[in-house]
Amino acid sequence: MKSLVTAFMLALITTSANATTIELTVNGLVCGFCAQGIEKTFRKNPATQDVYVSLENRLVAIATKQGADIADDELKKSLKDAGYDVKAINRTDRSLSTLRAQAKTK
Repeated sequence: MKSLVTAFMLALITTSANATTIELTVNGLVCGFCAQGIEKTFRKNPATQDVYVSLENRLVAIATKQGADIADDELKKSLKDAGYDVKAINRTDRSLSTLRAQAKTK
């Protein structure tokens, strides 16, 4: 039983460690139509769990599925093809709900 509990705890730790949010600083975001287009583009990606776009903060945040990632080159190409300029890419463990709450307080 002890080994089962240990295995479960290790699985939880691994799950948390693999959860990733990709935060992109993007120039050119000016309207709700921009946000909808970006969300639609990244929701098609099989690695995407959820997407959040903040026009005011020039932020595109993508929560990836467990153990999945999206390569920087793919992120940049998708946004460049849509007419946007990626200034920075950062991977973090912050959730989209945390990013939404922070955006509302700014």
